[in-house]
Amino acid sequence: MFDAAAAVLDACTADDKVIATMEAAAAWDRETLRPVTGSRGVRCEPPGRPARLRLVAPSEGPRRRLRGRQGAIAFLHALAHIEFNAIDLAWDCIQRFRELPDDYYDDWVGVARDEATHFLLLRARLRDLGADYGDLPAHNGLWEMAEKTAGDPLERMALVPRFLEARGLDVAPGMIERLQRAGDTASAAIVRRILDEEVAHVAAGSRWFRHLCELRGLDPDAEFLRLIDVHLGGKMHGPLNVRDRGRAGFTPREIAGIQARVPN
Repeated sequence: MFDAAAAVLDACTADDKVIATMEAAAAWDRETLRPVTGSRGVRCEPPGRPARLRLVAPSEGPRRRLRGRQGAIAFLHALAHIEFNAIDLAWDCIQRFRELPDDYYDDWVGVARDEATHFLLLRARLRDLGADYGDLPAHNGLWEMAEKTAGDPLERMALVPRFLEARGLDVAPGMIERLQRAGDTASAAIVRRILDEEVAHVAAGSRWFRHLCELRGLDPDAEFLRLIDVHLGGKMHGPLNVRDRGRAGFTPREIAGIQARVPN
């Protein structure tokens, strides 16, 4: 399992990364791929990326206005890049963190497969518009958070699925509405599907965050808010998608704490 995860992370083309993901997930389903105990993940280097993809600072990325074909392409390319990163993030959760229950690996294999499917849907839509993944520059913020949380699975669960990916739950309804207003019902349908499936991904983060807090004797609600304060300066953005955050395992206490950290 850990070798298969490393192979996906090393894959440099989009096609190779997706194929390796689907093959590894199928092998996991057949129970021909399993984690081996007694070793720790030491991988620190960035994952493989398409050679033509140019990474820039977030402030230098293309603007994502949904006006005309170029606006739609910029918007969809940004989403495709998020999903491409999410494939690597799921496999890194597997490869990096060892000696966890098999259910942990089962969750993240399923997440990786979903993220690869989401990427394929967005890439197909980009191609409908005459573009492809790698045509525009993109930023590396998601992977930077993976590096910051490389030493602790509890921090990874808190700050990647429960912070970064949960933020996707917050903004997706607005994205869907904007796409529908722009007449792009095909893209809106893809984002709606991604939203529905991302709830389960954030829920997996919640489940394992709480498991790790229990093992360490920590109050999970207080620990999540503490980590937000320590790593993010206690700053959150609104509006919050309270309904889907609740479905994804956020408690009323956590949601109230997050709301208190959103500037008026």
